[in-house]
Amino acid sequence: MTERIQSFSEFFPYYLGEHRDPTCRALHFVGTTGFFAISGWFLWREPSSVGPAIAGMVILGLLGHFLEPHRNPAPLFLAMIGLGLWVQPWLLTGIVWAYAFAWVAHFKIENNRPATFTYPLWSLISDFRMWGLMVTGKLWSGDPVEEFGRQAASSD
Repeated sequence: MTERIQSFSEFFPYYLGEHRDPTCRALHFVGTTGFFAISGWFLWREPSSVGPAIAGMVILGLLGHFLEPHRNPAPLFLAMIGLGLWVQPWLLTGIVWAYAFAWVAHFKIENNRPATFTYPLWSLISDFRMWGLMVTGKLWSGDPVEEFGRQAASSD
């Protein structure tokens, strides 16, 4: 059995290494942007129900973030998704949108297994971080590990 990665600063360069192909990153960008748009729309339409659900999901995510180095926090990850869907079932649209693009990118372009299966919460955080880098015009070309992986490992 292989050792689990022990910190997010170790994980992020690994995550970027799984997204070396610019087309893979572009598909992730489309998927994550769609998720944000759909989630934002529901938050705008029903802030009184979606807002508390998001707060609960963040709390579960923080718990999972600390659990991730020790074991796969898939139950907490599924609880986060379940909480969101219980409050607003249409959020499933955004979740399916995001993962469809991401998993096509991994299975058809990168030919690797999504890190979500082993590190679900750190993968989610890393996807949002990678999206942020792309929104600011970074990470569209070149080797992401060379550009940001080492920098991320040294800054955390």
